[in-house]
Amino acid sequence: MFESLLNPLLAHFLLRVVLGALFVAHGYPKLFKNFSGVAGWFDSIGLKPGKFWALVVGAVEFFGGLLLILGVWVQLVGILLAVVMSVAMWKAKWGKVGLTDQGGWELDLIYLTAALSLVFTGGGMYSLL
Repeated sequence: MFESLLNPLLAHFLLRVVLGALFVAHGYPKLFKNFSGVAGWFDSIGLKPGKFWALVVGAVEFFGGLLLILGVWVQLVGILLAVVMSVAMWKAKWGKVGLTDQGGWELDLIYLTAALSLVFTGGGMYSLL
């Protein structure tokens, strides 16, 4: 009954595009709206120099998200995003649980798992590379 709606190729495409859009939304403010604030925050959690790491993380999230949407270098981008999310869980969220004002690590674990899923499966049929 639902075979055409549950096509694995479409599901893979949706995962890639939605994850890409979410990372674009996370990276954009780091690079273009509050770079100095993000850099200061990175310094405060021990990721120094903060400006360097704000640039790296913002670029991986923003440009990596765009590449995921297009389906370009999906496995490489997936690895980079998995590293970013692992560090976020370790440095910023460790010990925090639940949907508090400061946020727990659960959502980051979902992003990490989705990124690793793309590392293992690649870009899929509906990708450019």
